[in-house]
Amino acid sequence: MKQIQKYIVILIFLGVAPVVSYAQQFSDTLRVEAFITPEGDTIPQSWLPTVEVLAKQTNYWRKYWKDWTRLRNAVYVTYPYAKSASKVISEVNAQLVNVKDENKRKQIIKSREKELKKEFADKITNLSVYQGKVLMKLINRETGNNCYNLIKEFKGGLSAGVWQAVAFVFGSSLKQQYDPGGDDQELEKIVKEVQKLYGYRG
Repeated sequence: MKQIQKYIVILIFLGVAPVVSYAQQFSDTLRVEAFITPEGDTIPQSWLPTVEVLAKQTNYWRKYWKDWTRLRNAVYVTYPYAKSASKVISEVNAQLVNVKDENKRKQIIKSREKELKKEFADKITNLSVYQGKVLMKLINRETGNNCYNLIKEFKGGLSAGVWQAVAFVFGSSLKQQYDPGGDDQELEKIVKEVQKLYGYRG
């Protein structure tokens, strides 16, 4: 009887040993990467393979991105000029506050006009017609006044009328308003981008 039990133990051992050996070679434990959150929690993390989605761009979106890129470039070029114009206009207005003499007022305006021409004349004349239109919009944004009224205020109604006629010839208007909630939404977004990038104050 003891001999039979001995053989049974040997057979069980021989049958179990290969299974244990196989299990040791191939662990059923899955390795999962973990991510620790700022709060200290540990959560599982895995990486998904990259998936490329390709589609043909429609004519609508091709035109949209072309127009948007053109507008963005124009804002980056002209916004510094609009900021400078706003600063100068504020300074001139401050100088004219208590000046009643008309000749003295004209001297102040002419003096600042010379400074502006010396600093910006070459740069402004090199702008395209489109960039000029964007600049007028931005000046309106920064000063709260359209270019027609600004010229009329500082140079008189005749000068404003002449420059309005010139603008009309090029398909534009000095009286155009800035509408950040309407037609100029995209322009306003780009201005915010420029302000954030270069540290301009709104």
